[in-house]
Amino acid sequence: MNPSPPARHILRGFLRGLAACTLLWLSATAALAQGTPVRILVGFPAGGSTDLIARTLAAGLQAELGRTVVVENRPGAGGQIAAQALKAARADGATLFLSNSHALSIIPLTLANPGYDPARDFAPVGLVAINPDVFVINTAVTGNASGLRAFAEWSKANPAGANVGVPAPGSAPEFAVSVLNSAFQSQLKAVPYRGDAPIIQDLLGGQIAAGIGGVGTVLPHLADGRLRIVAVNGNRRLPSLPDVPTYAELGVQNLDEMIFTGLFAPAGTPADLIQQYNAALGKVVRSTAFSERIHSLAVVPATSTPAELSQRVGASLKAYAGLLQAAGFKPQ
Repeated sequence: MNPSPPARHILRGFLRGLAACTLLWLSATAALAQGTPVRILVGFPAGGSTDLIARTLAAGLQAELGRTVVVENRPGAGGQIAAQALKAARADGATLFLSNSHALSIIPLTLANPGYDPARDFAPVGLVAINPDVFVINTAVTGNASGLRAFAEWSKANPAGANVGVPAPGSAPEFAVSVLNSAFQSQLKAVPYRGDAPIIQDLLGGQIAAGIGGVGTVLPHLADGRLRIVAVNGNRRLPSLPDVPTYAELGVQNLDEMIFTGLFAPAGTPADLIQQYNAALGKVVRSTAFSERIHSLAVVPATSTPAELSQRVGASLKAYAGLLQAAGFKPQ
C-alpha cells in the first residue's frame, strides 16, 4: 500500500535528514582523520634497515602531506604483529604499514593462519625501496674462511660454531641457509633474531660466526675488517659492492629474489586518499634527500603505482614459493 501524501512528506524529510547526518558524520570523521598524526607501523626494532627507511620516509611525507607523521615500531614475528595491527586499524588514512616482503610473501606461505591476508586486508599505496640481503661473516671467528665457499667448508669442521643469524624465524634468510647447506653440503645452522640490528651486535661480539641481513645495516661496520660480506642476492652485483658475488655466481640457485619495501593502508581506505598518499610517496622517494639517505644504506629507492605494488607482491609470492620448495619446507 502506498503511503499517503503527508506520510510521503514525512518520509522524504526523514531521509533528507538521515542523508544530511550521514554526510556530517563522514565529514567529521574525515576532518578528525586529517587532524590526527599518521602512524607508520614498522614490524622490526629501531635501528634496522626497515626502521631507518621508515624514519626517512616519515620526515618527507610530513612535509608533503602537511600532517604529523610518526613511526611506531611493533617488532616481533617477522612483521606479523605490525601486519595484524594494520588489519585492525580504521581505514581512514591515519595508520599505514611500511613492510618488507617477508610479511607479505613469506609469512602467508609458511603459516596456516597468519592472522591477515595481504590481498584482502591491505590496500597497496606504493613501492618504496629494494633491499638486497647480504651474507656476512666475522673473520675473527672464521679465520682464513674469507669467502662463502670457504665458510661452508669451515662449517663442516666447526659445526657447533657455524651459526648464521637471520632476522626472523621462517624468513627468506632462514630458508636460504637450508639452500646453502644443500648446495655446499655444509653444516650451517640458522639462528632467528628480531631484526637485523641484533644480528650485527652479536656478529661484532663474536657470539655468532655469520649472518644474513639488509646490506644497509651491515655497511657501517665493515671498516675495521672484522666483518666481511661474501655474497648478495639478486641477479647482478651491487654497484656499491662490485667485488661481492651474487649467490648465482657461486653456483647457488633460488636466491635471486630481493626483498622489497612497500607502503600499505588498511583495506577499504578511500581510493582518493590512496592516490593522494601515492603521489606524496612518489615525490618523497624521488627526492634528493631521500635518495641520498637511502643510497647511503646501499638500498635502492623505487616507486610504483598501487596496482604495480599489488602485482609485485603476487610475483614475490611465486618466487618465494620456489625458495620454500628448494629448502624442503613444509607449510605449517
